[in-house]
Amino acid sequence: MTVLPAATLRLVAGIVLLAWALHGHAGTACAENAAAAGTISQGLALAQKVVALLDGTGVRVALVARVGQDLSRYKLRYSHFAFAVRDHAEGRWSVVHSLNHCGTAKAGLYVQGMGNFFADDVFAYEAAILLLPSELQARLEKVLASPVQLRRFHEERYSAVAYPFNTVYQNSNQWCLETLAGAMAPEGDVVTRAEAQGWLQQEGYQPTLLQLTPMTRLGGRMFKANIAFDDHPGEYRWSDRIYVVSVESVFEFLRRRYPHDSQRRIVALDDR
Repeated sequence: MTVLPAATLRLVAGIVLLAWALHGHAGTACAENAAAAGTISQGLALAQKVVALLDGTGVRVALVARVGQDLSRYKLRYSHFAFAVRDHAEGRWSVVHSLNHCGTAKAGLYVQGMGNFFADDVFAYEAAILLLPSELQARLEKVLASPVQLRRFHEERYSAVAYPFNTVYQNSNQWCLETLAGAMAPEGDVVTRAEAQGWLQQEGYQPTLLQLTPMTRLGGRMFKANIAFDDHPGEYRWSDRIYVVSVESVFEFLRRRYPHDSQRRIVALDDR
């Protein structure tokens, strides 16, 4: 049996940690594995509670986030969020989001039922919902109903740690944020990714800082197709400062911008 050097073992450990923390169950579209009946039932129960809350508010569009894995070491709770949209005719709720193609360097846009959104074997059966101002809901309804506008801010090249102010790559939460920027900005001001990012910087959006060691960065870039760091400014990258779009950073930005018109609700199963 070959014994790996200690440095190699540390590198492998860093790769596994980074891949799990930033990729697994966060915003991926992978082949479905057989899930336990209990897992499916709990996911559906959480979805039903989220739908009940949304129905009770009378909103038409909201943001909904899930706890895909344990991100506590990064002081984060939620890993991935989507737009929740109500169908006027049938009253059903769908989620619209960007998902990485299962560990590849590509991503696509998906429309799913609320039950599917929580169908993964998530870390915790808990959801965060952000209710939005009526005017922003109306603008988002038009965007989410148009295939052309849906794709306007979408970038197929995916990186779980995409830099928030560079258009080379995009992570799942970043697509939602840039789409929000297009809807929030004065009409016609934001029609490209670069303009969305410039507007977000101007309006004070603050991304989340991850402290990743050089060993972890090197391992992630070498061995994971869906992790890249070359879009980050050198002064940040070489000082172990990696900035990303997180659920918490987006929710906080919206709550600061709409202090009286945005509300955050937490929904969880009683037994979790």
